[in-house]
Amino acid sequence: MKYFISFLTLTLFSMPILAQVENYEPAHEGWLVTVEEAYQESQNTGKPIMAYFTGSDWCPPCRRFSAAVINQPQFNDWAKENVVLLELDNPRRKQVPDQIRQQNQSMREAFNVTGVPTIWVFNLNMNESNGQFEIDPLGRTGFVGSYDQFTSTIEELLN
Repeated sequence: MKYFISFLTLTLFSMPILAQVENYEPAHEGWLVTVEEAYQESQNTGKPIMAYFTGSDWCPPCRRFSAAVINQPQFNDWAKENVVLLELDNPRRKQVPDQIRQQNQSMREAFNVTGVPTIWVFNLNMNESNGQFEIDPLGRTGFVGSYDQFTSTIEELLN
């Protein structure tokens, strides 16, 4: 099953976003914050995108997940080998550029995300005939209690 992001939504992910988010930093070092960047990296590496829908500054399960999985030293090595990291944050206290906020809302709607933390793994392709991104979902998961459990779950989705 493929999901489609309309051309209107596509305009939210275009290069002007990159210029306007220079000072916006992800909550997790090394993660990308725009779909456009993740798409380009995925195309360059052939790796699927792992999108982390989070509320980094208000969600207790998100903080526990970050501590148990993302902040583990071995996580970055695992991720570099397997996926492109995309953080889709919905913080309450941190200032988020409007373009990023709109992009993240569009992605939540596209994936029907109703709670955080939610992690989706997917391939993203451009349909040249209609100018839309096509999302080929590989699967999703929520909070998984340990690094080993999480990476095993994601590796099952990748296979």
